[in-house]
Amino acid sequence: MLLAACSSPVAPPGGQGTAPTAAARAAVDRVETTSDGTSTSRSVDGYKRDIALRITEVNSTKVYPGQPQALLRSIIVVKFSVDGGGKLLRSEIVRTNHDSATEATALASLRNTAPFPRPASGLLRNGRLEMSETWLFNNDGRFQIRSVAQPQKDE
Repeated sequence: MLLAACSSPVAPPGGQGTAPTAAARAAVDRVETTSDGTSTSRSVDGYKRDIALRITEVNSTKVYPGQPQALLRSIIVVKFSVDGGGKLLRSEIVRTNHDSATEATALASLRNTAPFPRPASGLLRNGRLEMSETWLFNNDGRFQIRSVAQPQKDE
């Protein structure tokens, strides 16, 4: 998959997106947890997928429901860590094209979704789990999370 980002920001249209799709509403149902709220995912990639599905559901009006466009407005990579209870401990942008609007949206969507399901204890190192995730932004300012994103359109 080829990813490209354009550095000139484009303001999103007046509306904040569309109503949640049936797939977005069902996404949270696919995040399985135990009775105490612990994710049933036993791998970091599985847990990242759980988080991506939650971010997609909570921020559904900011998520692009179809295939991302061929040339993306922005690609933002965020490194973050959660504790054993699913609390967001820290987050930082590690890749950006310096589009402040998409940076703010990526960080806000992560913060607004926390707390997350508790990670399985086997995933924790020193009481925390650190990972990175990628936000893929279309020109209209809506995004998909790479762990659950659809393939990009061809040019």
